[in-house]
Amino acid sequence: MAEAAEVLDCTKGKISRMENGHVPVRGPDLSALMNAYGIEDRETHERLVALARRANRRRRDGWWHRYSTVLDATYRDQIELESICDSVRTYEVQLVPGLLQTAEYGRAVTVASRAWKTPEEIEQFVRVRLARQERLIGDAPMELWAVLAEGVLRQQVGGAAVMHAQLEHMAEMAQLPNVTVQVLPFSRGAHSGMFGPYLLLSFPQVTSLDLVLTETPTGNLWMEREAEVAYYRTLFDDARMTALPPTESLALIRRIAREYRS
Repeated sequence: MAEAAEVLDCTKGKISRMENGHVPVRGPDLSALMNAYGIEDRETHERLVALARRANRRRRDGWWHRYSTVLDATYRDQIELESICDSVRTYEVQLVPGLLQTAEYGRAVTVASRAWKTPEEIEQFVRVRLARQERLIGDAPMELWAVLAEGVLRQQVGGAAVMHAQLEHMAEMAQLPNVTVQVLPFSRGAHSGMFGPYLLLSFPQVTSLDLVLTETPTGNLWMEREAEVAYYRTLFDDARMTALPPTESLALIRRIAREYRS
């Protein structure tokens, strides 16, 4: 695996995801690997290329490709990986995670971002957010563990009525057996996770496939090197240990929701 990663100038994690069918095998990568593996038979070469094209075509049939005009490549990759991962751990500083947003809250965030200008683009992006949430219900739902800075609950996105509905929705979602929400209150002071939001995606059985997505206003960045992913695992463990327990977090969410209603 290490030698194959050298051929593609990538990490062992990428090779693992290719071998496990979690990411597409792109043409140039396939050609480079076949050369490295000494595959010289033309018929075998053509058969593998045809298989890769067929598999990649199937991937393009995912529901998210209907919204390709409003999604950048990183977000499309995120949605595709969410469709096959078994858990997401996320830390948020100021925004409710997309997997827990209501339509009204998501619409207010989308408008404020200024990345989408027309009403049609905004509504399409909101529909994408809601469609992603299907992974939390139904058969074999993925696990979501979210640690939220208290500022997430206090930042008035869309106004008081929108925030009341959003926090009530989050409290309801937090009662699902596969969803855990913790709040890290202001009173905890400085902590290791206060420098920015991130998502940690985990896949069945093979921990070396884990990925981290860090979010910025100008573009998101994937991290897959083992040392980087291990660092973010430690950050998340610190955050969840510093935050309020789930039951106390739920009580705080509901109390702040009532404040928005008054």
